[in-house]
Amino acid sequence: MRKLFVTTSLLSLLWVQTATAQKVQDLPEYKLQKSEMEAHMRFLAADELLGRKTGDQGNLVAARYLAENFRKFGLQPVPGTDSFFQEVPFQRASAPGAGNIRIDSQDLPSSGGEWLLVSGKKTELNAPVMYAAFGFEEDYANLDAKGKIVLVQSGTAEVQNPSQTIASSVEKRRIAKEKGAVAVVEIFNITSPWQFVSSYFGQERISLDDQKTDENPFTHIWIDGKNEKITRLFRDATQMELRTEGRNTTRFTGYNVAAYLPGSDPKLKAEYVMLTAHYDHIGYGSASDPQFADGDTIFNGARDNAFGCVGLLAAAQSFMTKKPKRSVLFIAVTGEELGLLGSRHYAANPLMPLNQCVFNLNCDGAGYNDTRLVGVIGLDRTGARAEIETACKAFGLEVVGDPAPEQNLFDRSDNVNFAIKGIPAPTFTPGFRDFDEEIMKNYHKASDNPD
Repeated sequence: MRKLFVTTSLLSLLWVQTATAQKVQDLPEYKLQKSEMEAHMRFLAADELLGRKTGDQGNLVAARYLAENFRKFGLQPVPGTDSFFQEVPFQRASAPGAGNIRIDSQDLPSSGGEWLLVSGKKTELNAPVMYAAFGFEEDYANLDAKGKIVLVQSGTAEVQNPSQTIASSVEKRRIAKEKGAVAVVEIFNITSPWQFVSSYFGQERISLDDQKTDENPFTHIWIDGKNEKITRLFRDATQMELRTEGRNTTRFTGYNVAAYLPGSDPKLKAEYVMLTAHYDHIGYGSASDPQFADGDTIFNGARDNAFGCVGLLAAAQSFMTKKPKRSVLFIAVTGEELGLLGSRHYAANPLMPLNQCVFNLNCDGAGYNDTRLVGVIGLDRTGARAEIETACKAFGLEVVGDPAPEQNLFDRSDNVNFAIKGIPAPTFTPGFRDFDEEIMKNYHKASDNPD
């Protein structure tokens, strides 16, 4: 594990300072103490933090721990701010109550699984249906949505990957509401199975707070886009009756933790490298659930992603020993497990200009099954293969790029929100060659403990 933490900070150091000719033993990483790195891991993945779920107290404790360690190392808040915390506005929606949709005398109860209420209060309506393509501003040209239920496709004509589709879904809801629609129905179609989508999003959900008031949340429904019969029924509909018990919503504030180290070169310090890792995890379960038969109900998230946070702390401590020419921005983001929300909020509300960021190295992982190597998701998308391989080789580690392409991992961690902005952004992860049983036995399970 220590080799992996060391490599994280080494990679960024080499990229920023082009120090590949330096003797490895002279690098500040060699001054890091194993016991200190282990202490970070044991705290962040401790039972007392109850799985660090965004919105829970354990998550806030983890944020404070990271901020105070950045302060201890000598880092400073981002210029123009007065703390290490960036507020992230969230909205919590309860699981949806019962509901029914009637089209052409055909009833579709919510319990049937063909549709899911994503947003909305208790409501009953009977309204005409209007199709608006992908539901963006340009799709409403020459259309009058006032008083209508708007039917839209998910994603865009070019993009159907999960994270971007979900992000655009929120935008489509906002636009439909502005156009005077009474509800929006989205034909939801991504690579993930609908059963997984409906189960995952049918629970209590936390999202970025995109609405001005909680008293009148806009009605938004997803239907199974892979079910041709259901899709055809909605596409042919001219009138729809809808009844739902709604989803109750509340607001709360979460935090990204950001720290800044100015570069040592008078010119290059205007540019910066951004190091990121998410510090949230998925909380804890119910003791009555059979999967917790051994009594351990806490998802500690040691690999996912206390590992990456310790990497951030190791890098910060190393950089303070030997400062780089370019500036470095450290960001521990929240809400990754909820759909990359903390990084999405940061990318939309950056504390430093994104056009001055030359590289993002994200650190995240499900686990490992080969300690002789590291995985770099997006290795060939960044132009930094040679530097990465040189750095890892210095520690006797092989590099494998995108070891499980079928998992679409580039789009499943916070790096993607920065890549969308044009920043080279790979994710550094513990060593694995495929998603086998060795990975999955701990991934999002209570067994993902520090030991």
